[in-house]
Formats: sequence, structure tokens, C-alpha cells
Amino acid sequence: MSTGTGVLVVVLVALLCAVVTMAAAALRARQLGVVAVVDVAWGLGFVVTAVVTAAVGTAVDGADARRWLVALLVAVWGLRLAWHVRRRAVGGGGHEDPRYAEMLGGSLREVGMAAAVRRVFAVQGVAQWFVALPVAVGAALGTAWSWAAVAGVAVWLVGLVFEAVGDAQLRRYKARPRDERPPVMDRGLWGWTRHPNYFGDACVWWGLWLVAGLAAGWLPGLLTVLSPVVMTLFLRNVTGAKLLERTMSRRPGWDEYAARVPMFVPRPPRR
Repeated sequence: MSTGTGVLVVVLVALLCAVVTMAAAALRARQLGVVAVVDVAWGLGFVVTAVVTAAVGTAVDGADARRWLVALLVAVWGLRLAWHVRRRAVGGGGHEDPRYAEMLGGSLREVGMAAAVRRVFAVQGVAQWFVALPVAVGAALGTAWSWAAVAGVAVWLVGLVFEAVGDAQLRRYKARPRDERPPVMDRGLWGWTRHPNYFGDACVWWGLWLVAGLAAGWLPGLLTVLSPVVMTLFLRNVTGAKLLERTMSRRPGWDEYAARVPMFVPRPPRR
């Protein structure tokens, strides 16, 4: 099998993984009555894609430790994310996440499953496949630049630390009684950036692009660089930080917090 054919096969396999994952999520959403279950499927879907494409890539191109390193990095990130969001996504007793209620224009029962598939599951499936393109393309190719893989692991690790530590700090903040905690979380990493979890997520995918895409050569890196670019733009400007700040900006003390703490890229705290 030629290199081009191998890449095409693995990319199509990645698309199939996204379809199957989102179809399973849609069925689960129908059982639970909430679309937010897609948040759990988001992380798990990347894990499925990474493992399956690594296996297919090994069958097509032979053994290469890098593609299994990519699968491991994606699995650590995706499983942690799915575990973290599971309670928020499916633990609301049938109550929909406000973000998805706004996106759907009502509850799942009110708008119907067909509308949920069109507006949420299909969109997220396409996004998942596109973001995972470096993982898929890299799985079909051998290693060209080892330095890019090393740099990518370092960037991935920075991202995972920001994401995991930021989530843990926010969880401890929310566990405190309302009258004993400040109205705005501004301690730890939240004093460096208003969204350490989203910034960490972006770093994770830039790291994976380095390990999976650029490490396979300049052409695979160039062809897949839009994946982390789009992921970063969505995390910062569309479904992530900007969307969350519509609600957060109503809290007392938010304007002062926003004036001294950057929105996305971190910097040392300012008083």
C-alpha cells in the first residue's frame, strides 16, 4: 500500500470512529434525556480514534513507537477529561446543561432527537474528526523529526498540568460554602489566567500536533496545522472562554479581576 493510500485509509478510519462515538453518545442522550452527555463522548472519542488509528497505522506501515506514544498521550488526556466532566454532564437528574439548552432552543424533549443530532452530535463529530487529523495522519507515517516529538511531549505536559491543576483548584473553590469564598476564583493558576483549563486544553493539542503531525515531517505538519489552530480559536472565542464569560461577568468583582488577569495566555499575577 502506498503512503498516500495509507494516510487516506487512516483518515477515513478516524472519521468512522467519530461517527460511531457520536452515534453512541446520541443513543445515551436519548436514554438520559440530556444532550450534555456529548461532553463525556468528546474526550472518549479522541481516545477511541487514537488507539484505533495507531493499530491501523501499525498494520499499514509497521511498528513505530511514536504512534503509540500519541495514543498514550491522547488516552491520558481524554480519560481524565471524561472523568472530570461526567458528573456535570449526566449528574443533573435529567436537567440540561444551560449551554446546550440555549444551543438547542429548549430541552431535548421539547426539540426532539433529530434537532439534537443536527445541532450538537453531528457538529461535534465533525469537529472531533477535524481536530484529530494530526493524530490520524501521524499514525499512518513514520517518524521524521524526533526533536518535534520531544518538544510536543513537553508542550502537552504543560497543557495537562494547567488543565488538571486548574480543574482541581476550581473544584476546591466550589466546595467551600458560598458565604466563605470570594465571588470570583482568583487563586492559584486562576490568578495567572482567567481560563487555565481552556489554555491547558489548547496546549495539549498543540503538543499532540507536534508529536503526531510535525514529527512525521514538514508536509504532514503543514497539512494538519489548522487542527490545533481551530481548536484554540474555539476554546478562546467560540464555545469556551468567551461563552463562559457571558455569565461570569455578572459576578461582583469580575471587572477588577478581568482588568488584572489575562483572559487566555497566562502571565504572573498582578495586584
